[in-house]
Amino acid sequence: MNNNQVVIFDTTLRDGEQSPGAAMTRDEKLRIARILEKLRVDVIEAGFAMASPGDFEAVKAIASTITESTVCSLSRALENDIDRAAEALKPAKRGRIHTFIATSPIHMKYKLCMEPDDVIKQAVYAVKRARNHIGDVEFSCEDAGRSEIDFLCRIIEAAIDAGATTINIPDTVGYALPHQFGDTIKTLIERIPNADKAIFSVHCHNDLGLAVANSLSAVVNGARQVECTINGLGERAGNASLEEIVMAMRTRSDDLGVTTGIDTTQIVPASRLVSSITGFPVQPNKAIVGANAFAHESGIHQDGILKHRETYEIMKAEDVGWNTNRLVLGKLSGRNAFKTRMEELSISFDTKEELNEAFQRFKVLADKKSEIYDDDLQALVSDVRSSNELIEKYKLIALNAGSSMGETPEARLTLLINGEEQETISAGGGPVDAIFKAIEKCANSGAKLALYNVSAITSGTDSQGKVSVRLEKNGRIVNGAGADTDIVIASAKAYIHALNLLEAESAKANPQTGP
Repeated sequence: MNNNQVVIFDTTLRDGEQSPGAAMTRDEKLRIARILEKLRVDVIEAGFAMASPGDFEAVKAIASTITESTVCSLSRALENDIDRAAEALKPAKRGRIHTFIATSPIHMKYKLCMEPDDVIKQAVYAVKRARNHIGDVEFSCEDAGRSEIDFLCRIIEAAIDAGATTINIPDTVGYALPHQFGDTIKTLIERIPNADKAIFSVHCHNDLGLAVANSLSAVVNGARQVECTINGLGERAGNASLEEIVMAMRTRSDDLGVTTGIDTTQIVPASRLVSSITGFPVQPNKAIVGANAFAHESGIHQDGILKHRETYEIMKAEDVGWNTNRLVLGKLSGRNAFKTRMEELSISFDTKEELNEAFQRFKVLADKKSEIYDDDLQALVSDVRSSNELIEKYKLIALNAGSSMGETPEARLTLLINGEEQETISAGGGPVDAIFKAIEKCANSGAKLALYNVSAITSGTDSQGKVSVRLEKNGRIVNGAGADTDIVIASAKAYIHALNLLEAESAKANPQTGP
């Protein structure tokens, strides 16, 4: 491997999915994996195979589908976890087992209840067992950011001797500062005798807003793999953002002196797909992928841009995939044109019936919108797939809602609940509030509405509205999504989708969440 090439390890499907409410179905994970492959991500962490049957099937499906990227499964340093990961990865052209154990004093004492020497023995056992299954093994020191440097040197040397090919140094709780973290990486590489036999990796969380800065500091000091996620998705405040890491390396190659193999023109499409599937909107001022990232309102800035782009822009918008949301289809487009464009978007259909259903929904949408964009198609497929994959306890049959100045808004709706129709009327502070109250009057779910978000999928007054609804119940959090040219109907779809997710979501075996 070229020592100036940085491996990009994407964990959107594993650590990103651990964001509250970001659970994805097998098909949704496959769609994201395909665009990550198109992005030329080196390693795709497809999930935690031991966590649940669903996670196992998702890892296996991705391993069976992806050919250009390495497919990875996380596992604790436990026999059953490692064997389960290996089984899921069997179909992979290139597979990796990523095993981890906590190394900080606080984790070893209170979480693992193990002595340091026993932790080293367990790490060595785990790496050796993983190597018996597969040649590519990554070992992570969970909470390395708060671990003692001498202990890190001991356990990493032992893990490399046992066969680990990548050593990951995670800042699990986002505690590190850039100069500190960079010094840690440099010290480990210098002090560990067999450090040259493994690639050093970093996995930084964003609790203090320093995940990208810490990752880049690590690269400057010798790390040659960065673990990151699309849109910075992840637990708590998230992970290092893939788009920011990649574009920092590209834009400041003069100082950093490193490169990646990423096709940057796929960054914005990947960002939009992940946002669409998870229901987590991208803030307008988000670096690289936010709607305002290349917008200029100040007259001075606009004047400068018109005279010479580089006066106020350090990157080209088209280099990261902006302006790719082109008009592709209209109401006169046929089934073959629809199918072909879907394939270009890395969307395939398992059955003829699924294609037919998606095409019919496209035709309905085309009657409402004169211009159909790629983002409209992505939302349409998400709608079809979510309804097909979920066992729908709740289904919207009919809805009539409205508001008039000086009158209380009212909603009348009919729901199908476990095959039985229920009709109700409810009033509210607005039409959406009235709809949600009407749904709850029928469903009586006991869920708490934690978030309601509306965004336009494309520009124009006929744009589809994308609604995200977050519900909480008994410690479980789900994000429902709905899209429609009528924002009121989209809101009802999103709430009902969230209710069905609450019914379908099963608890995962996750006593240790990972690096």
